[in-house]
Amino acid sequence: MTDPDQVDKKFKKEITAGIASLALLKVLEQSPKPMYGYEIAKLVSPEDDSEPLIKQGGLYPVLRSLEKNGLLSSSVEPSVSGPPRRYYTTTQEGNTALERWVSIWQEARDFVDQILEGELI
Repeated sequence: MTDPDQVDKKFKKEITAGIASLALLKVLEQSPKPMYGYEIAKLVSPEDDSEPLIKQGGLYPVLRSLEKNGLLSSSVEPSVSGPPRRYYTTTQEGNTALERWVSIWQEARDFVDQILEGELI
């Protein structure tokens, strides 16, 4: 018999992959200044004790991937309280991709909502 917790964990991982990129792009696009990883992690973490959709350890690979694809740019700056910090900001390509991704997300969300509400049957 399949462990429901493992099935749920796999489903959550699959659904979170694209959502993380979309959410991080939006957070950085809305930010008035470049942000570093821990700042972003605090911003996207739930205020209660629930498990975050984007865990801090999973945040950095997504940021690196977005940067590798030209959607973010980064710079490293010294920190007065520790090691240097990498600050991220969206690029013009990132802002354009964000517009497309929001549209894709809305279409997918609407489709899933129709299925879950029984509107397509």
